[in-house]
Amino acid sequence: MAFNDKLSVARQATSRFFRRLFFGIIILSVLGLILSYVLTKISYSEGERAGTVSKFSKRGYFIKTYEGELNVGAQGQVGNMQNNLWDFTVADADADVAKVLQDALLTGKRIRVHYEQRYLKFSWMGDTEYFVTKVDEAP
Repeated sequence: MAFNDKLSVARQATSRFFRRLFFGIIILSVLGLILSYVLTKISYSEGERAGTVSKFSKRGYFIKTYEGELNVGAQGQVGNMQNNLWDFTVADADADVAKVLQDALLTGKRIRVHYEQRYLKFSWMGDTEYFVTKVDEAP
């Protein structure tokens, strides 16, 4: 086998290696993006809390979210009571939920919120991992 033939075989092997590496990186990147997306949508905890809205605002530079605090009542011993505040996030797509929370803030009504706690949250998705999905008036 001549030197040129050996060089040609080596070039082909190297080219195959880098092609496989390139496609492997692309496939792993796509799978990573799909997994990240799924983990941001799946909740591992759901629940309800009741109280009065003490703060509610719309935040974000490009992707807006609603951030709020729910005063779920006082805790502590008599004479040393402290408000128990619970922070939550409402996605910008849930404008109806945000409207009900805004009205509850203005009227001071006691409400019950249904929330989901997510596996994964990126910084642009809000400040907390608790996403309010439904609001009812508390009895």
